[in-house]
Amino acid sequence: MLLVAMLERLGIIVTIAFLVTRIPFFRKLIEEKEQLGVSKRLIFAFIFGVFGIIGTYTGVAVNTLDGDYNRWLVNLASEEAIANSRVIGVVVAGLLGGWKLGFGAGVVAGVHRFTLGGFTGIACGISTVVAGVMAGLIHRYYRQQIVVPPKVAFLVGMLAEAVQMMIILLVAKPFGQSYALVSQIGVPMIVANGIGAAIFMLVIQNVIRGEEKVKASESQKALSVADSTVKFMRQGLNATSAKETCIVLQEKIGVDAVAMTNKEEILAHVGLASEHHVSGGPIQTEATKRAMELRKTVVVYEEDIHCHDRNCPLHTAIIAPLIQQDEVVGTLKFYFATKTEPTLVMRELVEGLGSILSTQLELAQIDQLENLAQQAELKALQAQVSPHFLFNALNVIHSLIRVEPLEARKVLLALSTYLRGNLNATHVSLTTIEDELRHVEAYLRIEEARFHDRLQVTIELDESCKYTKVPTLSIQPLVENAIKHGMRDKSIDGKVSIAVGGTKDGWVRISIRDNGSGIESSRLQVLGNERVSSEIGTGIGVWNVKQRVKGLLGGSLEINSVPQEGTTVTMIVPREERSEV
Repeated sequence: MLLVAMLERLGIIVTIAFLVTRIPFFRKLIEEKEQLGVSKRLIFAFIFGVFGIIGTYTGVAVNTLDGDYNRWLVNLASEEAIANSRVIGVVVAGLLGGWKLGFGAGVVAGVHRFTLGGFTGIACGISTVVAGVMAGLIHRYYRQQIVVPPKVAFLVGMLAEAVQMMIILLVAKPFGQSYALVSQIGVPMIVANGIGAAIFMLVIQNVIRGEEKVKASESQKALSVADSTVKFMRQGLNATSAKETCIVLQEKIGVDAVAMTNKEEILAHVGLASEHHVSGGPIQTEATKRAMELRKTVVVYEEDIHCHDRNCPLHTAIIAPLIQQDEVVGTLKFYFATKTEPTLVMRELVEGLGSILSTQLELAQIDQLENLAQQAELKALQAQVSPHFLFNALNVIHSLIRVEPLEARKVLLALSTYLRGNLNATHVSLTTIEDELRHVEAYLRIEEARFHDRLQVTIELDESCKYTKVPTLSIQPLVENAIKHGMRDKSIDGKVSIAVGGTKDGWVRISIRDNGSGIESSRLQVLGNERVSSEIGTGIGVWNVKQRVKGLLGGSLEINSVPQEGTTVTMIVPREERSEV
């Protein structure tokens, strides 16, 4: 029976369809069919055209004279035609991608059918193209769906085959032979191709739904991880937060090992090989550095992991960069004991988790900046009534009133300007270099009167830089540190210089230099990188200034010190110019 024979051959098409839909590139084509470029549209049409060609070759050659149809075809005699499932691939192409893709697939399969010959060659070639366009027109009603429902594919497949029978009757000659052929193969082909199109669409639908289920599961994992890690990552990227985060990731994702790094060292490693993948050591894998340099997720294998332990059980890793304020600050690494390539789903999961952790680090920085702003406001208020500062300033004024009343008046005005500047600083986060130096000069006027000839201060300002923004109360604490620490061991010749100038690449460099005894190397390593309490001064601190310069302006703060020669603190901020009115 012809119908049974065609259904048997149909199994080959369905099997091939099932296998092809497991190829990631093919699934990506289906998912992105509405946004495909020209080249991918051509590939899409060609692939489904090939399905049509396979449907032709798996068809049954029918001899209209003796009714024989039980053989595989290579070429056709003039009295032969093909009972086939060619339109299945073409119809599915049209239903998935629209009339243009249906037309393309129809041309590929139709031209091939024409080259095989037979008295229905031209009619079958034309009808194949018509089937693709017709299915594409029906696609317009299902554009919002990833795949057309299988029952619709069943009806369209039957309709396309019925249209083919009509075209054969109209085009193929002689008519008597065409009529005999249609009478013999019409119903079996209409039914078989309708069933085939429905099954083909069902296979694609199941693949897509399977993908959606997997993605939903991975999304649920990612959300669960985000909920569990936010309390750690909101503390910033450090050894403690990294370890706690790695523990959560390893437990919830179920990978063999998880590690996190900053830009220089391993912050944490949890899971397999933790006995020799020790936190605190320098980054060993060049691939880790490559992931940070390229700013994208990379997959590495045993030869690129560069573990010094020959018996290390970790053979594969996925490395995702962690990005904070458009700057790579570290990496997230998932390790696997297997040597096989990680699945696409796992790669996307790691990449997604890297993005989530990066967002959490952004939130941590926002929290940090808010805290810094609050601390700056509090410290500024405290500076207004600092007992040590006021006591020293009033003592200077008191001692000058009788002997140098004019100088006492100047110091008193400087004190008023200084305190007013501190009060104004509580209301704004940024100010100009010009205003900040005005506040510094008021402070220096008081200090110079206090130290007399023991202190020499010079200020050099590039006038083109004076409108550049800096955080409020950022230069004065650095000058205060230079005077208090630089003058600590000097009875004479204390020198502090402030230099402000532009760079060729659009930045402004603010340098505060003293000729004091310098800073010990052990303290220099943490100064500016950690909170360091100060027994003297306003308490704003170098760390606070550095964090505000980086967080508010994207700038930097560098400290260089040579024992017995002095210290230089350099603040670098983006230039901002404004023409004077």
